[in-house]
Amino acid sequence: MLLTVDIGNTHITLGGFEQETLVFVANLLTGPYRTEDQYAVELLQIMNLHHAEPDEVDGVVISSVVPEVSVPIQRALAHICGVQPLLLGPGVKTGLNILIDNPAQLGTDLVADAVAAIAKYPLPCVIFDLGTATTVSFLDKNGNYLGGMICAGVNIMLHALTTQTALLPHISLQNPNHFIGKNTVQCMQSGLLYGTAAMLDGLAARFATELHEPPTLIATGGMANLVMQNCVSPFIVDKHLLLDGLRLIYEKNRKKPQAPRSKQE
Repeated sequence: MLLTVDIGNTHITLGGFEQETLVFVANLLTGPYRTEDQYAVELLQIMNLHHAEPDEVDGVVISSVVPEVSVPIQRALAHICGVQPLLLGPGVKTGLNILIDNPAQLGTDLVADAVAAIAKYPLPCVIFDLGTATTVSFLDKNGNYLGGMICAGVNIMLHALTTQTALLPHISLQNPNHFIGKNTVQCMQSGLLYGTAAMLDGLAARFATELHEPPTLIATGGMANLVMQNCVSPFIVDKHLLLDGLRLIYEKNRKKPQAPRSKQE
């Protein structure tokens, strides 16, 4: 089994692959002050919950946008699985041609998204990753990473509304019954979800002009399913795009077993 781990700002997502099949996905909260032992206990419990035995794990690959969590997670997984995890970063082969000013600045989550999109979908394509932040990645028809955008995510906007105003309440994020809100909660839900969807639709229309042809539109991340219900553009929702990308990158970097030498006569 291959374990793929996405360390995000809010959640850590753990995915287990048997060959190319994703057999389980689990999430835990990202905690920057947790120790290696705490993570080891939680990860072991999650694996037991999904009937994944640590001694069946023969590879681990990690993408992280939270540097202070990377090391304890690496050590925890090495301890419970007995294999050294591959952490995405400099020196790791991805096959992605990154055409931005400083390729080292590109988040490993976006790298993994792009690698998976190239393997799975027609190019050119635009990837919308709706997590803590909403990120946008552009891939041309040759699979080159052209650049992107970073916007506030839905939860960031909700947090700003409830902490920077005196009267707006904390609410649950769900689609309201009416596009035009009839009360404060509905107005906030409509503004956040329909507003984000309208932004993504507007961006998608501009991208077709910028790239001189309609791109494949891919949506992923924790908020993708909820927001995409309100979009009119033909988005493909691929919830586990990043985990697929990690699997592909691991395969590119896996050391192949050497063939036995023939005996000299």
